[in-house]
Amino acid sequence: MAGDKPISPFWAPNRHIDRRPFLQARGAITAAVRGFFAEQDFVEVETSVLQVSPGNETHLHAPRTEIVRPDGSRVTRYLRTSPEFACKKLLAAGEPRIFELARVFRDRERGDLHLPEFTMLEWYRAGAPYDSIMADCIVLIARAAQATGIGQFSFRGRAADPFAEPELLTVASAFEQFAGIDVLSTISGDEGDRDALAAAAKTKVRVAEDDTWSDIFSKVLVEHVEPHLGQGRLTILFEYPSPEAALARATADDPRVAERFEVYACGVELANGFGELTDAEEQRRRFQLSMAEKQRRYGEAYPLDEDFLAAVGQMPEASGVALGFDRLVMLASGALRIDQVVWTPPQGET
Repeated sequence: MAGDKPISPFWAPNRHIDRRPFLQARGAITAAVRGFFAEQDFVEVETSVLQVSPGNETHLHAPRTEIVRPDGSRVTRYLRTSPEFACKKLLAAGEPRIFELARVFRDRERGDLHLPEFTMLEWYRAGAPYDSIMADCIVLIARAAQATGIGQFSFRGRAADPFAEPELLTVASAFEQFAGIDVLSTISGDEGDRDALAAAAKTKVRVAEDDTWSDIFSKVLVEHVEPHLGQGRLTILFEYPSPEAALARATADDPRVAERFEVYACGVELANGFGELTDAEEQRRRFQLSMAEKQRRYGEAYPLDEDFLAAVGQMPEASGVALGFDRLVMLASGALRIDQVVWTPPQGET
């Protein structure tokens, strides 16, 4: 409104003093995280931000830049959306347990839960099943709550006890329970039947003519499933349908589902983990499909990192996870927005 007093910048002492308790909480949680990984004999790594490919997921967008070589030639590089490609190369090199508190970058993202630049905590265990990574997540989240002394997480009227036994829920069960949809009946092998899912979901969500199976799946997940997750306690949502496998391997007993899980608290997604795919040709096929869809939808596609694909074929069986560190700090500190828990919010914003 005209005449309103302008909001002071984040670095103004009167604003910083209000934010400082959240930032102190961030420091305490960072120390707790590093302590946990030290106990488990992990090595902390630092991988490069500039990448040949920032990731090959359809809906992730990365800032790009140019590197000027000594001879004056220019080459395109991307700011990573995740340290995953680099970390898996280190698994292929022989590192058995690694973690990174990584700065990552994503275009088209800003809100109470999103920043264009944020911190992602990723870790990997070679030779470990993916339920061991699930267990890591539960312990780490509890350690964060212990570090700040908070009794329960709260966000937008929802609450979750970080110390309670978590809810374990398959995606198929969640779709049946909250949307009345038998999602696995719309999958054959690793292919989704778009028309079958559209028919099942037509009374639940708006389905557009050009929506893919994954589009419809995401709409149902966001509108009907996620609001119920992490209520009263953490939820581990696991066994994602194979069309949503991303970089996860298929389960041994059912090719329709993959070893992928997500962790929720108060309806907020905190972590996304995989039993890692080690079939390089299958990974290439998935990336090519994703980039074709990205080109169709957004008019752009990212290159494949051939070095990464070569490493996938040589890396050991492993499991790993990416956890939104800033979101965890937000919940464990009692902050209302993610920009309250970062030392320097995005430039040009109040």
